[in-house]
Amino acid sequence: MKIAILGLGYVGITAAACLASQGHDVIGIDPNETKVNAILDGRSPIAEPGMDDLIARARDQRLITAYTTLVPEVAESELVIVCVGTPSAADGSHNMTHIAEVSRQLAELVKANSGSKLTVAYRSTIRPGTIEELIRPIFNSVLGEEASRIELVYNPEFLRESSAVKDFFYPPKIVIGTETGGRCIALDKINETVDAPVFYVKYRESEITKFVDNTFHAVKTVFANEIGRLCLHLGISASEIYEIFVADTKLNISPLYLRPGSAFGGSCLPKDVRALQHISRTSGGTTHLIDSLIASNEAHKTFIFEHVTSGLNHGSRILMLGISFKDKSDDLRESPNVDLARMLIAAGYQLSIFDPYVAPENLMGQNLGALSNSPFLRELLVGQDIAEGGEWDLVIDTRGTAGKYALQADRTVDVNTLD
Repeated sequence: MKIAILGLGYVGITAAACLASQGHDVIGIDPNETKVNAILDGRSPIAEPGMDDLIARARDQRLITAYTTLVPEVAESELVIVCVGTPSAADGSHNMTHIAEVSRQLAELVKANSGSKLTVAYRSTIRPGTIEELIRPIFNSVLGEEASRIELVYNPEFLRESSAVKDFFYPPKIVIGTETGGRCIALDKINETVDAPVFYVKYRESEITKFVDNTFHAVKTVFANEIGRLCLHLGISASEIYEIFVADTKLNISPLYLRPGSAFGGSCLPKDVRALQHISRTSGGTTHLIDSLIASNEAHKTFIFEHVTSGLNHGSRILMLGISFKDKSDDLRESPNVDLARMLIAAGYQLSIFDPYVAPENLMGQNLGALSNSPFLRELLVGQDIAEGGEWDLVIDTRGTAGKYALQADRTVDVNTLD
């Protein structure tokens, strides 16, 4: 396949070298003469393990070349991969100057060179909405009716410096964003030998992926360092705690607790987070991330209330499906669903609650105490017959189990998905 790479920074040069090593005919474009001359000399313009050998072999086989400006051959490619920089602007946003300019130049080149359909895949990190609100309008403005010749795709990269070549051939996943969420023939071709899960999604879902990943990596790093500082103050071996933590791949290093949905609650998480915050304060741990958890969790409870009641009339009849902290449990201790019920009542909605696992007469200990702190729950709890026999303006499903019941509702919201 004939492929053009626009932008020869870490991402672009890695793509160029690796694709050429697979037998593709690659053209690299970058205004930096030093980078271009290095490639033409068979050398890597960046220090990256394995890159020099890949480029040297590709040059020997005449599979890679480079230019400082766009050349007509770019418009004749089957695939153009855009890897130009999106540096931080003064306000923290990404500077889209290079994205806009290279898109305009490419559109002008395509206009001046008639040909078949061209797939343009962007790999630069861009904010959600960039393809629809910035890139597509540029192509439409320059090409007019011929804009249909351009297939725009967003294909984020997941490369780490010092292991970029390995990560290119063995990525953790492949994310491809298209207008409809359908397949892309050109990218399927270059990925056919790659063994990784592939996600075809629409533009915005693909555009936010890199932000989510990198921010989570940052959260993990800050969390680990906060725990490390705290351990140091307490005379505890941080390295031993690390080994214990990462050994748990059932709960700690796993998909669990990562699905967007309801706030955390129950008998353990709120209590232990507050206790760790206290330990940090009294030992000088300065754990800013950990200190923010309770406040963020409380803010999420308010968000859930606003989310489920959006567009709902005052006095509407609402059924909450599930009041306890977790399904198949009668644990009411610090249940976020109890807090949601309080907010609904305070806002003047007619609330009923159906939870087949919560029977007031069977509660004891702290669960009974939680019920005593929320006496309204006794009066609002209803049986399955009333839940299924009533006509509800809204069903708030806290369990993801509404489909099990014959509930008559104008609208059902599952707070576990936020979709």
